[in-house]
Amino acid sequence: MQIAQQLRKTNIAEYLLYMWQVEDIIRAFDCSLSRIRREYIERFDYTDEQKEDEADWFGNLIRMMNSEGCREKGHLQINKVTLQMLQELHTQLLGSTKFPFYSAEYYKVLPYIVELRNHGASKDENEIETCFNSLYGVMMLRLQKKEITPNTQHAIQEISTLIGMLNDYYLKDKEEPLQFE
Repeated sequence: MQIAQQLRKTNIAEYLLYMWQVEDIIRAFDCSLSRIRREYIERFDYTDEQKEDEADWFGNLIRMMNSEGCREKGHLQINKVTLQMLQELHTQLLGSTKFPFYSAEYYKVLPYIVELRNHGASKDENEIETCFNSLYGVMMLRLQKKEITPNTQHAIQEISTLIGMLNDYYLKDKEEPLQFE
């Protein structure tokens, strides 16, 4: 919970990837709060109060996953809304002549997005979701210590740059709304 709160303020992209990982952690423990308390939260060097806060947070997320029908797969509505906000900002940035560096980076990444969609990414997801899914997938491969090809590493580096720029614009927009025209 503390990590999520901090990331939400400082890096919305990392926040979203972290929350997707939390969803998977909850699924790994069969959406059981007692198991998460015993087998996950207890592993951290938290005070008793912090452990209770974490358990409450996980409990709320479990309830949301149950009520939103994403126990097995999919994402919580709060995460979908965050992703949608980023997609909307992406569209605004591309539609404006005031952000040429963002547009240039997007056009560098576009061939990778097209390739990802041709190799199994859902045709229904938007471009930013495709980028996040690829970042998350590579993150999971790294955690499993699986090989990542040089081509994939290069694609992920470019995608990371685009998402990093999007994150920076998101934070700037939160401080003082961006002027698109």
